[in-house]
Amino acid sequence: MTGADRAELTALAGDYALGLMSETEAALFETLMHRDPALAAEVAMLNDRLLPLDLSAPPAALPEGFAERVRARLRAAETGRDPAPGAWAGTEAATQGAANLSWAPWRRRAGLAAALALGVVLGLLGAVQRSVPQPLVVAVLLDDQGQPRAVIEDYGNDTAQIRFVSDVEVPPGTSIEAWTLPSQELGPVSLGVLEAARPSLLRGPDLPRPADAQLYEITLEPLGGSPTGRPTGPIIAKGLAAAQGL
Repeated sequence: MTGADRAELTALAGDYALGLMSETEAALFETLMHRDPALAAEVAMLNDRLLPLDLSAPPAALPEGFAERVRARLRAAETGRDPAPGAWAGTEAATQGAANLSWAPWRRRAGLAAALALGVVLGLLGAVQRSVPQPLVVAVLLDDQGQPRAVIEDYGNDTAQIRFVSDVEVPPGTSIEAWTLPSQELGPVSLGVLEAARPSLLRGPDLPRPADAQLYEITLEPLGGSPTGRPTGPIIAKGLAAAQGL
């Protein structure tokens, strides 16, 4: 893959993280991510940076006439010309920015098509037809100040994924360990040990199907993980899972 191809994928990663792709485009891009770990890591990093903003931003209605202005830009793209200069007159700066943002994936549609063509050449045609795995539950872990520190996505088998949304200091000689509480009878169960606060795939034991409001947490443990199989160190952050269409 050339540097230009990688730059195009990087730009598309931004569109995907911001939710600017159509449902079909997003599904195809996810297929590429499954076969390109570097691309998946780049998207995870963007998601980590954007999550605190998502959690803190209140819902806001689109400005009046926003959809009509976007449609005008899309029609102009199809005919190869921009709308008349007055088409955007009177639009607030924030609206102008949002419209330009919505316009971005259309400018790069050719790039997505090229990337997908490359995927077909690499033998991804069958993968396009397969469904993308979705987590059964997602837990946002907050520290004792109520600030988001990490997100855990649990896929309901022995696999979960953790992403950090803020810096977590790991002193020398210590590790981060992720935990969940499937039931009071089982008690806390380790999902995996991390040597640094970075996006990671967790390979834990085969547990019962995760449930809504199931507890997840991360703790600071001795290097290599808890010596007892139970949390022993200070809790960095914890949170209750939210079911994803269970």
